[in-house]
Amino acid sequence: MDSQQNRLMEQPDTETLLRMIFQYAARIANERHLDRILMHMADLGRGMIGADRCTVWLLDRQRNELWTTAAHGVRELRIPADAGLVGLAVATGQPLFIDDAYTNEPYGHLLKHGALRTDKETGYRTKALLVIPFGNSEGEIIGCFQAVNKLTPPGVFTEKDLEYLTLAASYSGKSLESAMLLNEIEETQKEIILSMGEIGEMRSRETGHHVRRVAEYSHILALGYGLPPDQAEMLRIASPMHDIGKVAIPDAILNKPGKLTPEEFSVMQTHTEIGYRMLKKSPRPLMQTAAIVAHQHHEKWDGSGYPQGLSGESIHIFGRITAIADVFDALGSERTYKKAWPLDKIIALLREERGHHFDPALVDVFLDRLPELLEIRRAYTED
Repeated sequence: MDSQQNRLMEQPDTETLLRMIFQYAARIANERHLDRILMHMADLGRGMIGADRCTVWLLDRQRNELWTTAAHGVRELRIPADAGLVGLAVATGQPLFIDDAYTNEPYGHLLKHGALRTDKETGYRTKALLVIPFGNSEGEIIGCFQAVNKLTPPGVFTEKDLEYLTLAASYSGKSLESAMLLNEIEETQKEIILSMGEIGEMRSRETGHHVRRVAEYSHILALGYGLPPDQAEMLRIASPMHDIGKVAIPDAILNKPGKLTPEEFSVMQTHTEIGYRMLKKSPRPLMQTAAIVAHQHHEKWDGSGYPQGLSGESIHIFGRITAIADVFDALGSERTYKKAWPLDKIIALLREERGHHFDPALVDVFLDRLPELLEIRRAYTED
């Protein structure tokens, strides 16, 4: 029996197929996170055609790459847009069938540097492959499905599998387009927020990667404290704005090499209120988070901070987290008015300020996650 005849053999019954489509279509339509939509698509595709693994690749035209966060059995991947079978399918707009990756001749050179190399590294055995490109509502190719190893007889993918996988793409296409657009908007917002935060730091001659480190420290501390991942990520994105109010502080005060006078310090303190007023008017959750951080990152657990003199849990958790992240980085960085502190001296201060400046629980999280925090510091050292 040849491959074409094999492709005409029995497929899943219609009732099971429809149930699966409706189940996943509802999940995909209600999902806004791109990575989870991709995983739902991969699960739908795998279930519809009886594949062992299914990957959904998306085309990143700006970077000329194909990427995925939804690959069964592997982590996030990025490859050149013209690499392997997926690159060929996207370039030509045509589906590809491979019945046996180890005996296939027409695409052997592509398999050698793709699936077969991965097999050698992981111990997995690739046999059958089906790759189909899919497009957006305007007909442009935006990615492809890659199914690996047919689990039901005859062990190769069929024309009916191609039809089903195409159906899976069409059912999830609009939701995928919306999520891709939303993802692009969110990435743009992140870049703008980071850039605005860096502008504030450059005016005050702070260290170049200060806002990036504070963002990553805040994310680690938030997760360690037990915040949900989406809130931890929101804080990571928003925390670079913590000192945005400094753009309105006079240079003579902002960059004074010596100790500030009481009057000058009063002016410096206004950066928290200024930043808050700049950000609070936006209804967007991200900007609301940034407003909280800008307003409360100088409050102290014992009530001796500013601008409101809040204490304990009346200080928002976002403000409490950013406070310890900001102080840790500031003490460890050289500034115009001081040398960088050694790590043991910083740790000693944080222990002393447990229950005074800082939330005691967050100091404990900080000490527990110190290796991760130091790794971030090493990754974003000054140029």
